[in-house]
Amino acid sequence: MFEKLILLEGIDPLEFYGVNNAKIDLIKAFFPKLKIISRGNQLIVQGDKKESVAFEHKLQFLLDHYHQFNILPEETIRQVMNNDPLAFDIQTNPSDVLLHGNTGKPIRARTPNQRILVEECRKSDLIFAIGPAGTGKTYTAIALAVRALKNREIRRIILSRPAVEAGERLGFLPGDLKEKIDPYLQPLYDALLDMIPAKKLEEFMKDGIIQIAPLAFMRGRTLSDAFVILDEAQNTTLNQLKMFLTRMGMNAKFIITGDETQIDLPSVSQSGLIQAKKILRDIKDISFVQFNSNDIVRHRLVREIVDAYDKYHQMQLAKKEEKKQTDKNNEND
Repeated sequence: MFEKLILLEGIDPLEFYGVNNAKIDLIKAFFPKLKIISRGNQLIVQGDKKESVAFEHKLQFLLDHYHQFNILPEETIRQVMNNDPLAFDIQTNPSDVLLHGNTGKPIRARTPNQRILVEECRKSDLIFAIGPAGTGKTYTAIALAVRALKNREIRRIILSRPAVEAGERLGFLPGDLKEKIDPYLQPLYDALLDMIPAKKLEEFMKDGIIQIAPLAFMRGRTLSDAFVILDEAQNTTLNQLKMFLTRMGMNAKFIITGDETQIDLPSVSQSGLIQAKKILRDIKDISFVQFNSNDIVRHRLVREIVDAYDKYHQMQLAKKEEKKQTDKNNEND
């Protein structure tokens, strides 16, 4: 009797096998000549060799579907088992879809500048995505990173943020170092959890395939075969950002995101992001993508809030310039 052990890598057994094994029982029903035993992420297949090969072929398509869409509906199982052409058409992605989230919902570039970021990522290994809150800079960058990992273009994803206080002090927060830092990194976890099943994400992080760490932890490393994202780069100093950029190794893709209007450093002039725009602007293979309020994809009020603050800052700058000019005229008098 033919027997084969099949390893199911990176699956959530509850989603793939179904509640009370409903989905795996449905799969088994289409192969009555085989004995199929499921144990965690392993399947043991016993019986006719020809039937086993047919089962493995169908199983592989189900696995491909699961890894692409992060879900495996019973209807899809029936379509695959019955050789329904609809099941084989479903994997053809529209060009603007980056990947599918945990619910199977497509994640795509939704605004003009998000699409520019996707295009620049194809052409450049170092991209700066700069703009106000809510424009999807970080979310799009993380989607690009997850897609690259799924396509095996890189071996790991590294996400980082500077741990700069926005009103709070790290020392006064409860807990150990990890517990103090985690709140700063939570937005990165949230985005990943939209795109990767929780169990699979936990495995990736345990194996070091996905790493989330404060900027200070980057010192001394060479980041090769990696997709690296630095978020909130407006809160880096010139030396910190220089240190981060010089971590770039072979086959690496770097995206730096930031918002020049949300600098939490003691002085705006200290921002490494502001300096990088001046210093690196003329280097041919470095891309800068400028987002604006038209790219905001959060609540409609966010756009109005951003515009109102922009107008306020412009008025303040105009007043400073006017005062400066008045003081200069008084000195000349």
